[in-house]
Amino acid sequence: MSGGQRQRVAVARALINEPALVLADEPTGNLDRESADHVMELLERINRDTGTSFLISTHDEHVASRCTRQIGLVDGRVIRDDGRVTLQ
Repeated sequence: MSGGQRQRVAVARALINEPALVLADEPTGNLDRESADHVMELLERINRDTGTSFLISTHDEHVASRCTRQIGLVDGRVIRDDGRVTLQ
């Protein structure tokens, strides 16, 4: 199986019990851009169709830009919440 296929299987396993929230740590890690886009499209469709929420941690700005809310952390401290608030 390709990396993208393995990621889709991981998403399916996470959703089997219809959770309200899925914690996704680097769900597109080690994937090429096209495969990462397919995984993000899948997560977005699931969110839209079922209301399942996804809490995604990522270092990939492209992935983060697709999320409805972004919170930036540095050394465990919140430094940005959707770019509107800077906390000290």
